[in-house]
Amino acid sequence: VQLVESGGGLVQPGGSLRLSCAASGLTFTDYQMSWYRQAPGKERELVATIDDFNYRRIYSDSVKGRFTIWRVDAERTLYLRMNNLKPQDTAVYYCHARYIRAIGGAEYWGQGTQVTVSP
Repeated sequence: VQLVESGGGLVQPGGSLRLSCAASGLTFTDYQMSWYRQAPGKERELVATIDDFNYRRIYSDSVKGRFTIWRVDAERTLYLRMNNLKPQDTAVYYCHARYIRAIGGAEYWGQGTQVTVSP
């Protein structure tokens, strides 16, 4: 299984970025997909989650209204649109997959993509 993130970079406050996560080696529709992030010196935190069957979305309070998560199952790709970026959004962003067809299913992580928000 591979999860490969892309789309990170340096952006000014108020700017936008779109992250992508390309999945391979798994049946994409069997997985709940999420974005997490980890800032220097902080714990990894959940940013947004999207279910596979009803596309229910959950966002952390810190990004609600600014970030949008979606998935294209035919492409086996997860996306995160980030608008009105703030310096506190600076972190490494990770793609996460959790198997939902059985209790205690496998979980996978991508290698991360750096997002830096700075003037």
